[in-house]
Amino acid sequence: MKEVYITKISKFLPNRPISNDEMEDKLGIIDGKSSKGRRIVLRNNKITTRYYAIDDNGNITHNNAQLTKEAVEKLYDDNLKPNEIELLSCGTSSPDQILPSHAAMVHGFLKNGNTEINSPSGACCSGMNALKYGFLAVKSGQTENAVCTGSERTSSWMKSDTFEDELKHLNTLEDNPILAFNKDFLRWMLSDGAGAFLLENKPNGELPLKIEWMEGYSYAHELDACMYAGADKLESGFLKPWSEYPSDEWSKKSLFAMKQDVKLLGENILVKGVDSLKMAIQKHGLKPEDITYYLPHISSYYFKDKLYEEMVKQDVEIPWENWFMNLSNVGNVGAASIYIMVEELAASGKLKKGDKILLSVPESARFAYAYALLTVC
Repeated sequence: MKEVYITKISKFLPNRPISNDEMEDKLGIIDGKSSKGRRIVLRNNKITTRYYAIDDNGNITHNNAQLTKEAVEKLYDDNLKPNEIELLSCGTSSPDQILPSHAAMVHGFLKNGNTEINSPSGACCSGMNALKYGFLAVKSGQTENAVCTGSERTSSWMKSDTFEDELKHLNTLEDNPILAFNKDFLRWMLSDGAGAFLLENKPNGELPLKIEWMEGYSYAHELDACMYAGADKLESGFLKPWSEYPSDEWSKKSLFAMKQDVKLLGENILVKGVDSLKMAIQKHGLKPEDITYYLPHISSYYFKDKLYEEMVKQDVEIPWENWFMNLSNVGNVGAASIYIMVEELAASGKLKKGDKILLSVPESARFAYAYALLTVC
């Protein structure tokens, strides 16, 4: 088995940072009324700027595959030519279409010659699953290199026109229709962007990161869906897919919008997160004090203190000074967040040989968690 190293990292954040006060200008006002939930959500998540693939005139500038293509091309240098990529593995929770796959569309934009592609589906963990596929391919000797990506382009899913037909329909049914909070909530949480890693079987580059191990856990056998799109959640918890509704119901119910069961999220995301963290580090004999940098992908700073408290409760406390996050200035970029965090940490000049970096990524879709341990070489 080969050793696997992250030898180059890149990110692509579209256009300029968008402040909280500009969000409704970009995404649009629903039913002519400013969102009542916006200030509450933003106060809790403490995100101050994020990025949208929308220009100042309201035009869409990039789709998801194009964002990913931009990040991948930033990996090119004298040591990596476009046609030398042996495997392209791309994760996202917001693909541009149902078919073809996301990685196929990225490959189409790259036009870099024949290569193997892989498109793990899912939410935030899809970026880590893309990384694990590349990690295992290089480790097994199947390939000598792999480019792995995480990306999101959710802004277009959150624009006001996505919900207009639903509000018109509700207007015929009740006097004071409002967009359900489980749909409005995510409009103020999500951001666009892409990140990419180059994996190789040799420690090339200035400060390569060796991938020691990767682990994943799912709690779908215990818990209902929490974040979903392309379906409606029934009272029983069952997800009824868009394909079982008549087409005129798709827009009336905003079936393709992302939705979040906030109550289910709050009850489970941290407890199961720390439970899975304990399993991962115990399996590999890692102690919390061995971790130099802890990079948790969290959707909101609302969860930060509560995550720490749950760690203390379950006896896996990682000290605050070891935490590294950038949520407040780049926003929640879903599957891309962990890539963008690692890129920022690597570019900070803080890393030194021997440092241990623990990556921690949850997804609330049906509660799954992914972990990786990196060592600075």
